[in-house]
Amino acid sequence: MALTEKINEDLKIAMKSGDSIKLNTIRSIRALLIDHTKRGTGNTITQDEEISILLGAAKKRKEAFEIYEKAGRKDLAEQEQRELDIINSYLPKQIGREEVESSITQMIKQIGAISMKDLGKIMPLAMKEFKGKIDGKIIQEIVKQQLGG
Repeated sequence: MALTEKINEDLKIAMKSGDSIKLNTIRSIRALLIDHTKRGTGNTITQDEEISILLGAAKKRKEAFEIYEKAGRKDLAEQEQRELDIINSYLPKQIGREEVESSITQMIKQIGAISMKDLGKIMPLAMKEFKGKIDGKIIQEIVKQQLGG
């Protein structure tokens, strides 16, 4: 089932359940997908584009959560966290740091990277490999650590 179809089904379920946070979050995701489709070339949206849109929405929720936490607004922080959890349910299964570290070690060996000067060679490969599966900041941190940065 395509993401758009799943979101439409979940939207119907959320409407019936009366869960306003879930309903509003799914509506916002759906609106982002529709907006992206309308401003494009008329082609259907690809899975990579869907993941990118969801990652952007998740990043906004995560940043808002952190801001509300710092401001002591636990009620709003909890709402952002709940929305983030809903968005994450549509993203690919997240993987652990250890798995990423071992894969990046292999990439570094294959390319023959030896210093931070090779960061530009490794990062695009790593981001493509793990897109949507782990936060990009963590990937960058691991690559820098392994290159001695």
